[in-house]
Amino acid sequence: MNKINIIQEKSFKYVEYGKGQPIILLHGLMGGLSNFNSLFSFFPKKGYKVLMPILPLYDMPIKETNVKKFVEYLNSFILFKKLKNIILIGNSLGGHIGLIYTKIFKKKVLGLVITGSSGLYENSMGDGYPKRGNYSYIKAKTEEVFYDPKIATKSLVDEIFETVNDRNKIIKTLTIAKSAIRHNMSKDLPDITNPSLIVWGKQDTVTPPSVAKEFNSLLPDSNLFWIDKCGHAPMMEHPDIFNKIVYDWIHKRGF
Repeated sequence: MNKINIIQEKSFKYVEYGKGQPIILLHGLMGGLSNFNSLFSFFPKKGYKVLMPILPLYDMPIKETNVKKFVEYLNSFILFKKLKNIILIGNSLGGHIGLIYTKIFKKKVLGLVITGSSGLYENSMGDGYPKRGNYSYIKAKTEEVFYDPKIATKSLVDEIFETVNDRNKIIKTLTIAKSAIRHNMSKDLPDITNPSLIVWGKQDTVTPPSVAKEFNSLLPDSNLFWIDKCGHAPMMEHPDIFNKIVYDWIHKRGF
């Protein structure tokens, strides 16, 4: 995929590819646009419009830096773009935001796809995380997110290293992480009756496989698919498999 073109309109920064049925991608706390490269190229060829708003993780006042405010931001974006009958695909924190959005705005969502989602449990804090200034530590922690450590490219490690060494960003990062832990979805999930797809890495150490099974048992209309030799970001480690699972599910559901 070529350089990602970021569109800026009003208070929104986002990317958009293709025409047709809208698919909205929701990135995680440490996840950038490049995490979803394969989806930007795959789904427009199948007749879908793919959009990804850049969530204002570091741009809001500290009191408004929480998952509920990001859901409000997502809704503002959807209203701004006049989107209806959307499919949401969220990784990690993005999955969590997708779940809350679907609970509140049930009629706007045709289907929800979550992968490595927070909302029930996550092990992302680790022991003593984060250690500022220690590049080798950040590299090791980034590699742990994936089954194949090579997925943690130098540019990805550099990006995360820059984040944890930026005082404002790390304060916001920790604030968001605590907000996500507080906003446990276990009591809400049985009310989310929208068709839901759960795609999980068998070797995910951030949100372990037991989390996927719990999502599957609590979401009334959900299908669970596993990807082997895969960690917390299946769309990065096994993009072709991930895209096929999602496309086949969407097609089967008639979206």
